[in-house]
Amino acid sequence: MEKIVFLDRGGISVPLRTPSFTHEWQEYPDTRPDEVVARLADATIAITDQVAITAEHLAQLPKLRFIAVAATGVNHIDLDACRYQGVTVANARNWSVSVPEHVFSLILALRRNLIAYHEVIQGGAWQRSEGYLVQVEPMPRSLAGATLGIIGAGALGSAVAALGKAFGMEVLLAERKEATELRPERTAFEEVLAQSDVLVLLCPLTEESQGMIGAAELKLMPHHAILVNCGRGGLLDEAALAQALKDGVIAGAGLDVLTQEPPRDGSPLLDLKQPNLIVTPHVAWISDRSLATLAEQVIGNVEGFVLGHPRNLVV
Repeated sequence: MEKIVFLDRGGISVPLRTPSFTHEWQEYPDTRPDEVVARLADATIAITDQVAITAEHLAQLPKLRFIAVAATGVNHIDLDACRYQGVTVANARNWSVSVPEHVFSLILALRRNLIAYHEVIQGGAWQRSEGYLVQVEPMPRSLAGATLGIIGAGALGSAVAALGKAFGMEVLLAERKEATELRPERTAFEEVLAQSDVLVLLCPLTEESQGMIGAAELKLMPHHAILVNCGRGGLLDEAALAQALKDGVIAGAGLDVLTQEPPRDGSPLLDLKQPNLIVTPHVAWISDRSLATLAEQVIGNVEGFVLGHPRNLVV
């Protein structure tokens, strides 16, 4: 009989259907690193959203055969150790309809200067105004006719591109940073930075993409440009971005991810209190429809592995 252990069920706040095979199920709201081995000791299948499973853990888990990641990113799983130990890994894909929506929520809030206008209302300036409106700087910018640069042209990047085109934006898909040749329909990395009025990061965090946006890259962007990161926090240098926002190197930024999550040690970005920066706590992926799709994929991945037709395999 398969024993399935969900290490951090608390992050998936929708019902999960019962897998269609004989099994034992155990779930925990969350799991600390020092609890992983004990909780997976008898497990043949582990489900994890954000709890890391390391080589040290795997060496002590001889019964474990399959890891179902309840997310797309797998950087918290030691894939090399899984290959060595013969543990299969699958992830969820193309499930979050809400990430592109969140990207454009941030874009619109920044381009339309909504935070500053909200503060105008909260401070009573409109109520005291002699005219019918109160305008604050910078002037809101339209999306129509603007250039949208996307780094990470997977399923989410393609969905964001489609929304951008619906707004009348020109869309540029960035080539890999160090690439020497351009793939079809891709634009050189530095050219995308230089031309984008809105730059969106949606790529996974890898050795290649770690810290891909730093002070030098930010200086290549137009001063009126905004940057949105709904990929991974480690894609950019947070201190460099904070300084760029202070100095007016770029006009604004919207982030749903930080390098450390939760940011217990703080972040240079969390210290900024200004309307051209919006930070949300890694919630772009959350919506009723997205979570329902994710839940079905996780169980489907587990069933596929057990019943002999694995899918969404990473390892």
